[in-house]
Amino acid sequence: MTATEKALSAASSGRAGIAWMLLTTLLFVTQDATLRVLVQTYPFAEVAWARFAVHLAIAFAVVAVRSPSHLIAKRPGIQILRSALLAVLTLLVAVSYKTLPFVDVAAIANVAPVLVTVLSVPLLKEKVGWRRGLGVLGCFIGAMIIIGPASIVFQWAILLPLAAALCNALYQIVTRLLRGGDSTLTTFFYTSMAGTVLCGLLLPFGWVTPDLTGAALMIMLGVLGACSHYCLIRAYTVADAATVAPFGYTTLIWAVLYGLLVFGESPSASTLAGGLVIVASGIYIFHREQVRAREAAAKGA
Repeated sequence: MTATEKALSAASSGRAGIAWMLLTTLLFVTQDATLRVLVQTYPFAEVAWARFAVHLAIAFAVVAVRSPSHLIAKRPGIQILRSALLAVLTLLVAVSYKTLPFVDVAAIANVAPVLVTVLSVPLLKEKVGWRRGLGVLGCFIGAMIIIGPASIVFQWAILLPLAAALCNALYQIVTRLLRGGDSTLTTFFYTSMAGTVLCGLLLPFGWVTPDLTGAALMIMLGVLGACSHYCLIRAYTVADAATVAPFGYTTLIWAVLYGLLVFGESPSASTLAGGLVIVASGIYIFHREQVRAREAAAKGA
């Protein structure tokens, strides 16, 4: 393959990866919008259980058909911890959407990638230089811009999406720990296992029999959950992280559109401003990580 052909192939892979990531973020926000609709009528645990149970059924069918050996994890403890973090994350997001505007929750959720940078210091023993430290500070300022104008009534509620972002960051860090261990299919299967069990244990404490529309939305929620995770895997499979990761922040665009078109909520100026500061800070941190990786590779060459 000539240099030109390699360049064209890389460009094609990059475009495919970006397309998968854009589809991923759209599916994630659509999933959150469906979740918000459901929690207005049904208990949080019931909605979360339906999301995970459908996801688990789909994952089992896919993995069992393709390669049953992938149903057994090499590191089951880490897989269950990762799955449990996703369960807690989902419940926190569900409660957040019960009390806060849709776009506010989505904007604060974008703090998660920056929290990964912060937590990677004590948990992964990584070093964070002053430039990435500035990015973290920028993200904190963005969150404060969103939180600042909130009323007294909502001050406590704003902690919910922040806690969800923390769980998301821990979820991503634990996912890193699985790198080089279990296969993608195994991780895909275990993703919803703990959520199905944990939320299932809560069902006796609150259950509302869904009508036909509610049942359809719950099934749709689970399908969206499974498809979004599959698309995310595809995005990072066909293209490198440096190309596709920054497009993960398009969740804010989809959230604004859903807020306007589905929930009739206009984002406040502070939410948009804070969200943009968080996105800019996250992209800057990601850029610094790529620069650091290239410098380390150059030294090792």
